[in-house]
Amino acid sequence: MSATTAQPGPPARSGAATAIGWALTIGLNVLAPILTYNALTAQGWSEFGALLASGAWPVLDTVVHLLWHRKLDEFAVVTIFFLVLTAVVSLVGTHSTRALLVKDSAVTGLFGVLCLATLLAPRPLMFYFGRRFSTDGTPESHAWWNGLWQFEGFRTVMRRMTIVWGLAYLAEAAARVVLSYLLSVGAMVVVNPFLIYGTLGLLVLWTVRTAKRSRAEGAARAAAAGAAPDA
Repeated sequence: MSATTAQPGPPARSGAATAIGWALTIGLNVLAPILTYNALTAQGWSEFGALLASGAWPVLDTVVHLLWHRKLDEFAVVTIFFLVLTAVVSLVGTHSTRALLVKDSAVTGLFGVLCLATLLAPRPLMFYFGRRFSTDGTPESHAWWNGLWQFEGFRTVMRRMTIVWGLAYLAEAAARVVLSYLLSVGAMVVVNPFLIYGTLGLLVLWTVRTAKRSRAEGAARAAAAGAAPDA
């Protein structure tokens, strides 16, 4: 297939299903952990216990996704793996808030390593993450996303995104380890969410812009090829 062939558009998506999916993902992975931590510490819980308890919400998000779609996709497998890893890392060794912050850095650092390691696999990790958030979970939308892999430009973008996400999370993990020892525990509890969600927000913003630019460039190449009689 010619590299200038236009990539097909996505199938019609259920707006309600997409909105509910995004609301659950953001609510259970971002808002609920922060609110839970603040509420528990206000009630006298230790910072360590509040951090552990707030981590239950991402587990619930994975369970909801599995019940909703009734299948275990690659995204869910990776999520479950890191939830289990986080629980194991949190429970072993010294039980202190500072140690837990450092251990969390190790988990995000391992995520960065995983991103880079999947470059050796048939499809990089961002391909599966992209499919989770660019489709509504229906077989038609998954088939559309899987079919994009035939295009060289799409493959290049997925690998580039995986490299950037991997390096960014390695840098984020290193920064959190250093700051965990330079700052007080109280200050780090405030800074930590900004590092976590700030890194994620910047990566998502860069990813969305890269995807839009890549689609525009692909459309321009396809239009130029169609305009040439002998293309």
